[in-house]
Amino acid sequence: MLFTLKKFIGGLLLPLPLLLLIVAVGLIFICWTRWSRLGKICISLGWLGILLLSLQPVADRLLAPLENGYPTLNQTSNADYIVVLGGGYTFNSDWAPSSNLISNSLPRVTEGIRQLEMNPNAKIIFTGAAAIGNPVSSARVAANVAESLGVPADKIIVLDKPRDTQQEAKEVAKITDKQKILLVTSANHLARALRFFKAEGLNPIPVPANQLAISSPLNPWERWLPSSLYLGHSERAWYETLGSWWQAIITTKGEK
Repeated sequence: MLFTLKKFIGGLLLPLPLLLLIVAVGLIFICWTRWSRLGKICISLGWLGILLLSLQPVADRLLAPLENGYPTLNQTSNADYIVVLGGGYTFNSDWAPSSNLISNSLPRVTEGIRQLEMNPNAKIIFTGAAAIGNPVSSARVAANVAESLGVPADKIIVLDKPRDTQQEAKEVAKITDKQKILLVTSANHLARALRFFKAEGLNPIPVPANQLAISSPLNPWERWLPSSLYLGHSERAWYETLGSWWQAIITTKGEK
């Protein structure tokens, strides 16, 4: 229940729901109160916020500091385990396996497989519980994708109980016995994930995947026209910032 409540409140605090809520409050002020001027201000702020966060220069400037801390790993590390953290997914048996991994998940899995090719003696661990009402876990879906791409089943370990990054770190610590591990997750999520893993006595090698912030040249219309793609980049920056604040709060409470 607490997990669901945390996710629901966190979802409402993301840019699009929050700004739409501000616009809705503005409409209420205009239509049903005497504070029409305040309502117009709310609507204007909501509209302006959505516009700015949908522009590539703004969105990627917010996201880049979260992604630039760790370089892509392009060499053999002699790792014992490759840990791929779970992300967005669904499950439809009629779809191609990779179509069931959505949002940040597919780039994490493909990077994990790439690292496995450079570390052939390692085993690959997929984490992530089942979504509410879904009979198949995130970890199992990721494992299915890996098997469909040629990874042998005996190379795969599925941890389908953890529901968040902190729980993933705890479960991984139980089976890796402080051996050498690679931690694969989205570049913008990596710093927060590393803090959870180090709190469990692990010292993983960071492996960023799913880099989003664009620094290479783009066409002018791609840079300056609002796009849902870049609103998603702003959302990732906002989400990870909120996550880091929450991590700091629970860490401080744990130390008291």
